[in-house]
Formats: sequence, C-alpha cells, structure tokens
Amino acid sequence: MSNNRTRYYLVDQPGDTQGKYLTKDQMHIATLLAQKNYNLQFLKQASWELAKLEQIISQLSQENSDLIYQNLPEHRKSLVTPYLLSEDFYAKEWQSQVYKTNPYLTEKKIYDTKRGEKVRSKSEAIIADILYELDIPYHYEKALKLKGDIVRYPDFTLLKRKTGEEIYLEHFGLWDQEEYRNESLRKLDEYRENSIYLGKNLLFTYETQESPLDIKGIRKMLKSVIVHSSTYHEILG
Repeated sequence: MSNNRTRYYLVDQPGDTQGKYLTKDQMHIATLLAQKNYNLQFLKQASWELAKLEQIISQLSQENSDLIYQNLPEHRKSLVTPYLLSEDFYAKEWQSQVYKTNPYLTEKKIYDTKRGEKVRSKSEAIIADILYELDIPYHYEKALKLKGDIVRYPDFTLLKRKTGEEIYLEHFGLWDQEEYRNESLRKLDEYRENSIYLGKNLLFTYETQESPLDIKGIRKMLKSVIVHSSTYHEILG
C-alpha cells in the first residue's frame, strides 16, 4: 500500500524480493495471476470435497437406514411401514390407492389399455399405454377437488417418481371444434385459478382431424418431463 493505494508487483524470478511494478495498463497481468491462484485453491478444495462425497456415497450404497427395510424378508415387509419410502415403494402405494372416478357415461369407456382398464377414446388408450410402457404410475379420471367444492376429473393424474409430485394430463381430442376448444380453454383457466399451472403441474395433448395424435412427441415429452424431470418449457423450447 502507498498513499492508500494498492500497488502490484510481478515476481517471476526465484529469489526476487522487489518484483516489477505493474502499471495501470498492466493490471490485466495481476488479474490473471490472482484468478489463477484462486482457481488452484478452489480446485484443491473442491477435489477434497468431491473425494469425501464419493466416499460417503460409496458407504451409503452399502449401508444406510433405507436398506434395513429393503433387506427384510417379504413376509416381514408386509407387516412393516418403513420410515423412509423408496421411489418404488411410494409409487406402489400411490398406484394402489382407491379413488373416486368419473361417473359420467361410464358405458362410453370401451377402449382397452395394456394395463387392463377401460378408457373413453382410442387416443386416451394410446396415452395410457405410453404411460404404462414408461412405467409412469397414473390414475385415470381420478376426482380432483377444486375451490368452491367443485370436482373435476382430469384424464390422467401422473406421479413423478423422483419428487412424489402429482402431475395432471388432459387430452383434448376435438381441438379443431370451436365449442370444444372454448370449453377446454375454460378448463385450463379453472386449473390456473387453483394453482395448477401449464408447464408446472399440468400437461395437455391434443389432436384435430388434420393433425392426428403425435405419439412420438408425447412419448418424448413424458420421458423428459416425468421420467427425467425436465420442465415442459424446456421441451417446448
């Protein structure tokens, strides 16, 4: 320090106790060297942290409290409620829930799915089969209570295994019909008023006479948003 100003000197020779004064025009040298030194220290510390984390992960893969339940004989598992629910255990419990379904025109449910249930349209059967193939737990037309004691029945309620979130999926099969489209938009508005947002916990698919169901695109979307947990907007982008 000199007159309350910081002065920088470059020392590039062993034994040099004076160094070369760096002018204002040479400050980039000081900046680069300071960053280099910081980088070296940061990498050293980060490498140490990484080694510790890898050690912990290795230990946890061999011994952790969740494995106590997993290692129980099957006949004992049926008697025990674990404190830590694995993704598979929670998904199994969620899938086995008994729920109220849509009572409207149940005779219209004539299309079979690979899971052995009946749905209302061929396209819904295709979507259900994609969910089944991707091992995404789902409920068909499960009752959803909204504000004002309003009950709606989303086409599919999905479970995101990694987070335990429920995601709603609506299929709009007559999107080219104006009255149907307006009703569908009102449904989306209703969801939004109940904190169910498109791209966050609401997905939708659609088709028209000229634009049939995009099976490949739907499979890609579900794999990315539900299985691998990317956001819907990242897929659209």
